[in-house]
Amino acid sequence: MVCRMFRIEAEVDRARRDLLHSRLRDTNTAASPVLHALRGTAGERELPLHVWASEHDGEMAGGLVGHTWTTWLHVTYLWVDERHRGAGLGSRLLATAEELARGERGCRAARLETWDFQAPEFYKKQGYEVVCVIPDYPPGITEYTLTKTLD
Repeated sequence: MVCRMFRIEAEVDRARRDLLHSRLRDTNTAASPVLHALRGTAGERELPLHVWASEHDGEMAGGLVGHTWTTWLHVTYLWVDERHRGAGLGSRLLATAEELARGERGCRAARLETWDFQAPEFYKKQGYEVVCVIPDYPPGITEYTLTKTLD
């Protein structure tokens, strides 16, 4: 075995970050027949999906940030201003994102992560099921991963 000296870096510029990202993506994709089959298809591209609600004066009342990839919607953030909570706005934002993902992008499922102090019960009421629980992540908090079939 040959021992070599390597320079290890954690901070990189944008060009190196993009190179690293593409190299890792390409290498990992090549190792999976399923992911390799996606190469060059519309499903390969990760597309952002944003939904928002504004008040009549233009003030933001709530929003959802996520993306679609393959046949999945991934909800990254869902937020409703405190003044509008409990009025169904969060449900409407989520339902709109699911409909866009299902209809325009061919998604068949959705996933998200939430913490115990946030909204696991809200998502369960929207038809999501807990598929993973990570206690003490971060310390003192439990993280939940939930999924939903979009039929």
